[in-house]
Amino acid sequence: MADNFNSPSLLQAASIPYFEGNVCLVTSKSGKKWVIPKGSISKGKTASETALLEAWEEAGLTGKLNSNPLGSYRYSKSGLSYLVTVFLMQVTSVAEVYPEHRQRLRKWVSISEANALVHEKDLLNLLQSLPLDFALQDKSNSKAENSPGEVISR
Repeated sequence: MADNFNSPSLLQAASIPYFEGNVCLVTSKSGKKWVIPKGSISKGKTASETALLEAWEEAGLTGKLNSNPLGSYRYSKSGLSYLVTVFLMQVTSVAEVYPEHRQRLRKWVSISEANALVHEKDLLNLLQSLPLDFALQDKSNSKAENSPGEVISR
């Protein structure tokens, strides 16, 4: 499939949710890939509002976003080009039931484990750009309810 990065991109926002040194990945809608919670930015919504909403809908997570985006990446799907703005999100609570809990799996992994699971090259570059102690800065300020487990099934 040819990249369509020369055509206008559809704007999306995403978060890399973290808790105690691990990040949360979710399966894509097809269930074939591990990704981060992301979605299209609706008219009247900001990138940060969208990132928080998608973390809730796709992974059942609430938390606090860093005010500045970590970065962005592009991908192409079904002939369309997407530009995704990505924020780090300190997780403060984890729900067992959330809007897409029957459609997606959720998994807490280390950055090194994420390297083996994530196949989107530019997203992987963002994950690898995180400093090893990225989650320790807020560790003393955060206590997530329902501590994240390895995998929470549909």
